[in-house]
Amino acid sequence: MTEQKHGVYSEVGKLRRVMVCRPGRAHERLTPSNCHDLLFDDVLDVPKAQRDHDFFVELMRERGIDVLELRDLLADVLDIPKARSFILDRRVNHATMGVGVAEDLLAWLKEMPSAELGELLIGGLVSDEVPTDVFGSCISPFHVNSDDPEMLIAPLPNTLFTRDNSAWIYDGVEMSRMFWGTRRREVLLLTAIYRYHPMFNYDYKAWLDTVDQDMGHTFIEGGDIMPIGKGIVLVGMGERSTFQAVSQIAKSLFDAGSAERVIAARMPKERAAMHLDTVFTVCSEDVVNVYEPVVRAMDTFSLRPDETERGGIKVTYDEGYFVDVVSEALGVLPCEVVNAVGGGLAVQGGVGSVVVVVVEPGLVGGLALGLAGVGVGVGPLEGQSAVEALDLAVGLGPVGAGVAVLDAGCGQDLVKGP
Repeated sequence: MTEQKHGVYSEVGKLRRVMVCRPGRAHERLTPSNCHDLLFDDVLDVPKAQRDHDFFVELMRERGIDVLELRDLLADVLDIPKARSFILDRRVNHATMGVGVAEDLLAWLKEMPSAELGELLIGGLVSDEVPTDVFGSCISPFHVNSDDPEMLIAPLPNTLFTRDNSAWIYDGVEMSRMFWGTRRREVLLLTAIYRYHPMFNYDYKAWLDTVDQDMGHTFIEGGDIMPIGKGIVLVGMGERSTFQAVSQIAKSLFDAGSAERVIAARMPKERAAMHLDTVFTVCSEDVVNVYEPVVRAMDTFSLRPDETERGGIKVTYDEGYFVDVVSEALGVLPCEVVNAVGGGLAVQGGVGSVVVVVVEPGLVGGLALGLAGVGVGVGPLEGQSAVEALDLAVGLGPVGAGVAVLDAGCGQDLVKGP
C-alpha cells in the first residue's frame, strides 16, 4: 500500500473537508412539467431547501469541518483563462447551440464576471435572459412566431448531490460517468475544479477520467463507492453503476497499489436501491446501518489483482450475506447491524429512506430521504465520504442497535444498544 496522502481512507474517520452546493437558481427552474426529466419527483420549496442546507452546513462548521461551496470553487477556476476555455468550449459549441448562436453566446460569456458565469453554468440560461444585442440572425429560428424562450444552457439541480459526480478513493479521485444524461454536464465542472483550482495542486491520482472520452456502457456514481480502509473498496452495481466502470476503477487502483480488493455488490436495478449508500452505511468500525430487504438480496463479487488472469484481475463470487463478507474482509467480528428504514419508507412528504454519515469517530449525522423535500449534498474531499439527503435534513446523534439516528443536533457520542 502507498503512503497515506490527501484523500479518503475510511468511511468512519474524522471529516475534515467537504464540498457542498447550496440550492438556488437551478431549483427555482423546476416545474411540474420538467422536474421528472431533471430527476426530481416534484418541485422544491427553495427557501426551505436553503434553510435546511444552511442548518446542516453550520452543524459541520461547528465541528471544525472545512465546508467548501461548489459555486465558490467554480468562480475561482473561471478566473483562470485556461479553465474558463476548458468549460465554455465544451459547453457552448456548434453541437450544443448551433452555428452562429454558439459564436454569439460564447463571445458574451467569455466576458462575464466569474461568479455570475458560475451561477449561470449551474442555474441554467434561457434565451430571453440574454441581452437582445448579443445575437445575430442565427437566433431567429428559436424566436420567430414562438412565445417560448429557448433553454440554451440546461440547469443542473442535481449538483446538490456532490457525492455522486466524483468520488475520492484513497489517494485519488474518479470522475463519474453519470447514468442519466441530465447529470453528465456536472462532471465537466468538477473536472475543471480538480484540474485547475490551486487547492488541488498536489499529487493525486485519477482512477477514472470521463471527460472527452467515449465511455460506452461505463457508468459509475459516487453514491455507490465506499473506501472502507485496509485497501478495500465497496462498490454497488445497481441502477446507476455497471461492472464496466467497476472493473476499470479496480484496475487503476490495483496498478497504483492503492487498493487490494474491490467488493462489488450487485443490487436490484430499481429506484429503492439507487445507490449503495441509500441501503448500506458504515457507522463505526463495527456498526453498519442497512436496509435489509435490499441488502439481503444482493450478490457479492470480489475483484483482486492477479497477473495470471486476462486483464490482470481475478473475480470471485462471495457466498453469504453482504454484511458478513464486509466483516470478514475487514477482519472484525460480525458487524452490529442497525436496521434502517429505507427503500419504500413512508415519510412525511413522500417515500424515502434513511442515510447516515460519520463526521468523526463515534458521531453520525442522520438524514432522511423524502421525495417532496429538500436536500443537502456532501461530497468527499479529505478524510470521509459523504451523504445526500432530501426533505428531512436533521443533525448529529448516536447510532446503535435499536437507537434512532434522527434526533436533530443532539451531538452525543456513539452509544451501542444492549
